[in-house]
Amino acid sequence: MEMSNVKLARVTRTDIDELLHANQESRDYHGRWVQPFITASGFEEWYSAQTTGASVGLVARDRESDHIVGVTNLSQIFYKGFQNAYLSYWGMVSFAGTGRMSQAVELTTRYAFEELGLHRIEANIQPENVRSIALVKRLGFRKEGFSPKYLQIAGVWCDHERWALLADER
Repeated sequence: MEMSNVKLARVTRTDIDELLHANQESRDYHGRWVQPFITASGFEEWYSAQTTGASVGLVARDRESDHIVGVTNLSQIFYKGFQNAYLSYWGMVSFAGTGRMSQAVELTTRYAFEELGLHRIEANIQPENVRSIALVKRLGFRKEGFSPKYLQIAGVWCDHERWALLADER
């Protein structure tokens, strides 16, 4: 899938070296929001979760340079009466402020609705992560609620806002 500046594809094992480098380079940028893998064993653990059918990992690349812009994940994919997935994502510092992660997340929502046939996508975001909240707002997500101590990040239980987008709302 492609947009003007970004192309999106499922992660493959051949992405390991570039992902490790990009994640390591972006550690300070990711800060307290996300703790992506920075070792080969961390990649293997993450990659194995992306191949179970319950999760899909996608790599966003800049169309011109082919460098990694970021990663998006659809996890805990449910079908039948729920047709829902949880969306997570992280961008790389070298593309911060370029709008490419907005394109990557938009492509991911299209993939979820058009390719996977989902009805709903949920993103849980820490209230202080104003850039991420602005991103989902731009894409039409609506705030559904607040979840205290929802997710543990770097050993700390963090509050999150719950944002969602329905297939027929885009």
